[in-house]
Amino acid sequence: MRVITGTARGKKLKELPGLDTRPTTDRVKEGMFNIIQFDIEGRRVLDLFAGTGQLGVEALSRGAAWCDFVDLSPAAAAVARDNVRAARVEDRAAVHQKDFTAFLTGRREKYDLILLDPPYRGGAMERALELIAKIDIVSGNGIIVCESGADEVLPELPPPYERGREYRYGKIKITLYHRTV
Repeated sequence: MRVITGTARGKKLKELPGLDTRPTTDRVKEGMFNIIQFDIEGRRVLDLFAGTGQLGVEALSRGAAWCDFVDLSPAAAAVARDNVRAARVEDRAAVHQKDFTAFLTGRREKYDLILLDPPYRGGAMERALELIAKIDIVSGNGIIVCESGADEVLPELPPPYERGREYRYGKIKITLYHRTV
């Protein structure tokens, strides 16, 4: 697992041992960041269900202004902190070891880009999307990027949010949501 491009290009990132965390494959990560490549620089990012933090680190490497990393697991939060340090982006990042609902309900600032990659089929994606829309923490014209199983159907969100395109990578699907105003 490496950073694909940007200031930390080629930097090898730590992985979590075991099967509890499913890292995004390089192919999917590259596809995801190609889709949003013009929506990263100078933006405020939230990497919810961060795991190793590789998605947020990639965003920071590509010029994001700030990234909050959130994961409930102490081991994941520790690895995310190590990866943030290894990529030398710690001055633009904060790692929060918290439940995603507690983190989201405590937020007042808006995010330009939210990266969601929870465990598949556990209902966390749907709960996170509903809470994000309810609290309305996405800035105008902001984007939510969701990684899920290819067969999962993600919910419609109330206006001003709308579901955009879906991209398939084998058994994985990337779904975009946009905040229109």
